[in-house]
Amino acid sequence: MEFLASFFDQYGLLLAQGTGDTIVMSVAATIFAYVIGIPLGVALVVTAPGGLRPHRVLNAVLGWITNIGRSVPFIILLVVLIPVTRWIVGTSLGVPGAVVPLTVAAAPFVGRMVEQSLAEVDGGLVEAAQSFGAGVWQIVAKVFLRESLPSLIRGASIAFITLFGYSAMAGMVGAGGLGDIAIRYGYQRYQGDVMVAALILCIVLVQVVQSLGNLLARKVDKRR
Repeated sequence: MEFLASFFDQYGLLLAQGTGDTIVMSVAATIFAYVIGIPLGVALVVTAPGGLRPHRVLNAVLGWITNIGRSVPFIILLVVLIPVTRWIVGTSLGVPGAVVPLTVAAAPFVGRMVEQSLAEVDGGLVEAAQSFGAGVWQIVAKVFLRESLPSLIRGASIAFITLFGYSAMAGMVGAGGLGDIAIRYGYQRYQGDVMVAALILCIVLVQVVQSLGNLLARKVDKRR
């Protein structure tokens, strides 16, 4: 107990700050990724063969862009985007500097998850909406997005957890957060206790987010 008291007296504030930074950058990047990813996923579904507005060329272009974005390893993307990040937010360090590459890395991933969620919607519901004279965007908003909401929520929790892991890599270039603490103290200074504490906090946060995502998805699932 004395060890724990001494440890938290020394590193408690540091770990709290790192936890807060990690949550902020992960939440912000998840939100921005969905702002980009939802329209991308909708466009992929709508323009697909057999979609509401089939467009082979546009669908192929969007698919290629999405696949290319998903194929670039995050650590490489992080370095390549440093000039862009500085241009957008004025710095490549800290939480603001991490949000841009995290968003760029997650948006194609989110787009594919949204596409998959929308593709799982019962085609009979779409046909019923069309028979009542609903337009494309009415079907997207009132059928696709509404019916796939539980799946979209589960996807959001997965995206957050993925970005949570990416944020640890962002710590290697000064982004802050628990990843930065684990690297600076646990790896560079050989302080294993700090690394273990950061790891435990990561595990707890991931479990909490996943549980909340599952709970919310069950709440909005009309089939239950």
